[in-house]
Amino acid sequence: MATRTICAAVMRPAGTKAVDASLLLAKMLVPEPLRPGWPESLAMSATLIPHARLLDIDARLEQAAAKPVIVPETIGIDHGKVFVSDTFIAACRSLGISVQPSRPATPTDKAVVERTFSSINTLFCQHVSGYTGSNTDRRGAGVEAVWTLAELGDLLQEWIVACWQQRPHDGLRSPFLPGRSMSPNDAYALLVARTGYVPLPLSGPDYLELLPVVWRSVNDYGIRIDHRTYNCAELAPLRRRPSGVDAKGGLWEIHYDPYDLSQVWVRDARTGEWITVPWTHRHLVSAPFADFTWRRARELLALRNMDDTDQKAVASVVEQLLTRAETGPDRRVAARTRAALEPIQQPIAALPPAPLNEPDDHDEDIDADAPSSVVPFGVFDAFTDGNRL
Repeated sequence: MATRTICAAVMRPAGTKAVDASLLLAKMLVPEPLRPGWPESLAMSATLIPHARLLDIDARLEQAAAKPVIVPETIGIDHGKVFVSDTFIAACRSLGISVQPSRPATPTDKAVVERTFSSINTLFCQHVSGYTGSNTDRRGAGVEAVWTLAELGDLLQEWIVACWQQRPHDGLRSPFLPGRSMSPNDAYALLVARTGYVPLPLSGPDYLELLPVVWRSVNDYGIRIDHRTYNCAELAPLRRRPSGVDAKGGLWEIHYDPYDLSQVWVRDARTGEWITVPWTHRHLVSAPFADFTWRRARELLALRNMDDTDQKAVASVVEQLLTRAETGPDRRVAARTRAALEPIQQPIAALPPAPLNEPDDHDEDIDADAPSSVVPFGVFDAFTDGNRL
């Protein structure tokens, strides 16, 4: 609010999910790296931000782009499902951020945000090659995609650093220089000198904390979620035992990334450590896949009067959607999956199936309607991006 800084921005291939908002919080706490091809004039060291002094506090800023790193105390939200979800609220709580809902049907409570959306449309979107209007009513025939989602995301990040953060805003003025409007970076340079800067480095486990959570039992065959079985040898001490979390009936806390269902993470309630558990049929699929891809595969099997709970059959259809669905209605599903995974730098290698006992695919001990909406972990690599600068 004080600097008009756009702290973080992420483009998604489908509707925004709760995890998108949660990982957006993590992204704003990590310095934006100066990307290949960007001019040195976009480096933080080339601005009025006291880079040298901040570098003594946070070494990650050495190769950072000219965008402030701001740890918020309070975030104002509207009443959208993404922001009132348990996933987003839990993410804010884990980062020590309070949440302040705005009054219903009162856009003036977040007037700065609404005005910023308008500015993005008029200063960025409409000037991008291939822009076809703000809605489908304004699009003509023969519309073709000019940019991939990853390329468009890079353009947005560069625009934020090069234009928005360095463009004077009439609403930003100093009482000591009332006749001069300041840019967000100018305002930040003025305020950080008075309020100070405290870095908040995030580790791999910190990113896992921001992912959606489900509670499940750990059986002899492993864990079942939406007709998928997850298993590994490290689960042996947890099998058929209560977690000790009485509020959840002794079930175990499991975090998952809905844009990469090839693995989940189980918190060992005894030690607090995370156990990475792969999907037992992960070797049948050549790339990470999203929850909407899994649902589409099951729908196709059901239309063919085949068993849509058979993991091997579903995995086969998922692989077809990821590699061979180039025409027809499935092209959109495949394209969304590829777009979600494009930012991932190192795809997860395939693992052999777990040798432990596995139930018949018809064995139901899981609510198939469990929450399955949420952001590609591709935005972050949990075990590297926290220290990427």
